Order: sequence, then structure tokens, then C-alpha cells
Amino acid sequence: MTTASSTFVASDGDGYERVMGRWSRLLALPFLDFAGTADGERVLDVGCGTGHLAFAVTRRTGAGEVRGVDLAEPYIAHARRHNQDPRIVFDVADACALPFADRSFDRVLSLLLLHFVPDAGKAIAEMRRVAKPGSVVGAAVWDARGGFVSNRLFFDTAAALDPAARERRARNYTRPMTRPGELAKAWRDAGFKAVEETSLAIRMEFANFADYWAPFEGKEGPAAEYLATLAPDQHARLREAVESAYLDGEADGERSYAALAWAVKGKAPA
Repeated sequence: MTTASSTFVASDGDGYERVMGRWSRLLALPFLDFAGTADGERVLDVGCGTGHLAFAVTRRTGAGEVRGVDLAEPYIAHARRHNQDPRIVFDVADACALPFADRSFDRVLSLLLLHFVPDAGKAIAEMRRVAKPGSVVGAAVWDARGGFVSNRLFFDTAAALDPAARERRARNYTRPMTRPGELAKAWRDAGFKAVEETSLAIRMEFANFADYWAPFEGKEGPAAEYLATLAPDQHARLREAVESAYLDGEADGERSYAALAWAVKGKAPA
């Protein structure tokens, strides 16, 4: 599923977990270290996916309420099935048209969403609208071009084999909000005060090549979207080439790849 408000292909919560949910679970921790939490707050998680940021907020603090919203109905269904905290409520909603009153949240956060929103400025304006004056509004997105090693392994290999993959690679690494300073500029342009931008780091750990490759065989995200366009012989050729890059001349087994994200926070103006 893609819409005018999102370019991310979304169809299945379990599939998203294999592609990205397991990594957003890890990234949520340094993101919250940066964006902060406090007891008793009403927190909004915009583009919650399968819910890992919302879950991390309630594990970390005595938040009064956490609302998680995402455009993908399968992801919301997955999050609801795995939610055991009555403080958390998940709903289907558009980041560019949030169904909440002005100035209704103490903290507004977004993890791994804005680079898939064609009109990111509209989503940021909505995040500001629903934030109380003086409250923190923060977001993080992958440093897709410079810090997303496991993803580049796939797309750089594909681009070397297939001219059509070069356009997809270019699109993937020039998404909005992913360049250095771009999030901070967007936050200042939206009127936020005390804006800070930083880089967050996690490690993506894979048990073996099968663990690395399996998510691409699903339906979630840009890599799977591209793989589905290939004929069987092209598919096999790409898999073999990516496996060679993964192995690097050594035996199959565990690999650890750095993954960097840009993060920003600012205070909503009065």
C-alpha cells in the first residue's frame, strides 16, 4: 500500500518486523535519550509502524498516555495485537492530517517516517499544530546515503547489474529529510525554537546471509518493491551477487553493519 502521504510499500505487520521493526526497536532507545521523556505526559508517536517507539516510551517512563498513529492498517493491527499496556492506543491516521486538536500533546515524536512523506513539511506542520507550546517535537530518519550500510549493500549491487536499479537507488538515497542539516532546517522553517540536530547509531546484526536476504523476498519497503519487478533469472543473479558482497570471501555467518540516523528536536513556539 502506498498513498499520496507515504511512498513506503506496506502490506503486512510481520513482514515489516523482518524488514525494519527489529531495527526501529533498537533505534528507539538512543532516540529517546535525545528527545527525552517525562512522567505524566501525553505523547504522540507519528508513523508508529508496529509500535516500538510507543512501547519504549511506556517502558522508560510513567507516561500518562501514548497515542500511536500510522497510515498502514496492517501495522496498526500488528501493534494492537502486541500491546499489553492500557496507556497506549494505536489508530490508523495520516501524518499530514492528524485527527487531534491543536495543542493537545506534551511531546510529539516520529521515528523513521518523514523520509517517506512526499510533503514532509505538511507532516511537520501537523506535528507542531498538535504540540503544546514549549513541548518537545522530535524526529529521526535514516542517514540513507551515508550511514545505512546493509541497505546500500543491496542497492549498490543491484545498480551495478541493472540500469533500472540506478534510478531506484537514486530515489532511495535522495529522499526528503535525509541530508545533513535538512531536518534542522525544516524544524527552524516550521518555527520551532532551541532546535538541535544529531546523529544516532545502532548496529544491525544478521545471523547469516539467509537472515539478511529474507526480508527482501517479502512485500515491505523499497528493496522488496524492486525485487518483485525482476524476472527469475535477474532475481537469481542479483541474489548471487549480493550474497558474494555479504560473504566478502569468508564463510557464511554473522555480520554486523553500522546504521546511522539523523535526529532533530525543538520546542513548539507559544
